[in-house]
Amino acid sequence: SDRESSLKYQTRCVKFFPDTKGIAVGSIEGRVTIEYLDDIGIPSGKKKYAFKCHRVNDTIYPVNDIAFHPIHGTFATGGADGTVITWDGNHKKKLSSIAKCPTSVACLAFNGVGNEIAIASSYTYEEGERDHPREEIYVRDVLEGEVRPKAKK
Repeated sequence: SDRESSLKYQTRCVKFFPDTKGIAVGSIEGRVTIEYLDDIGIPSGKKKYAFKCHRVNDTIYPVNDIAFHPIHGTFATGGADGTVITWDGNHKKKLSSIAKCPTSVACLAFNGVGNEIAIASSYTYEEGERDHPREEIYVRDVLEGEVRPKAKK
């Protein structure tokens, strides 16, 4: 089924929720939209929404990748600001800023049990050709508190 993105600018990444009832879409405008697939017959009973992320003062950085945690269904975003942030999409809450890399986070992935995250730090040319830190891949342990959904209050 075709659908128009609710984001105004170039889409950088799209990922299915682990339960396949929706998608998370990241864009160059430093936004993520959470869209549910009710309109194609996959009921969720939830409304889509978007939120701002990967911003430093007045500078907006693209969201380069999104990775869902395999156990909790929370997710991490990697941005051109060099940060990895975890989110609880169901409760619309930021969980933790878990990494700061020397250059853009190009892509990321949790391992199968969700206790580690691999992060590719690579200049993604938002500022054109220039000197930049070398490309590196980091694998770091993930703490339960960085990815567990927030309890409802």
